[in-house]
Amino acid sequence: MDRVRDLASTRAAVIFTKSSCCMCHSIKTLFYELGASPAIHELDRDASGREMEWALRGLGCNPSVPAVFIVKILFQGIGVEPLVYEIDQDPEGREMERALMRMGCTAPVPAVFIGGKLMGSTNEIMSLHLSGTLNQMLKPYQALS
Repeated sequence: MDRVRDLASTRAAVIFTKSSCCMCHSIKTLFYELGASPAIHELDRDASGREMEWALRGLGCNPSVPAVFIVKILFQGIGVEPLVYEIDQDPEGREMERALMRMGCTAPVPAVFIGGKLMGSTNEIMSLHLSGTLNQMLKPYQALS
């Protein structure tokens, strides 16, 4: 799982894929069309691919691919150092996941809060970013990082 976490934190957008997966191809194409240059890790072409796939499942990715990691590095790119709480490392992590689902998270992780308010998961954060709203929301926190 450490290798997946390390790889996921290398670039603003990181995608774990399989070369034969049509959804993986579609998500890569989407990023390229948006002008992004994501780091791509083809699990079926990596010697540790099977282990990384199981690690992704352990992180809540089901199915395991395509798995897209962007939130933490996106915040860092905006100039805000996010506080990251790894619920899979907490004995009460499962209950935290259930609580996040009750709060409205469609996927329990990542659950992103800004100023104590639940903003949502990756899809909601990317929508805010693409609309230009995320930068404005994070402006008060840029000096605090």
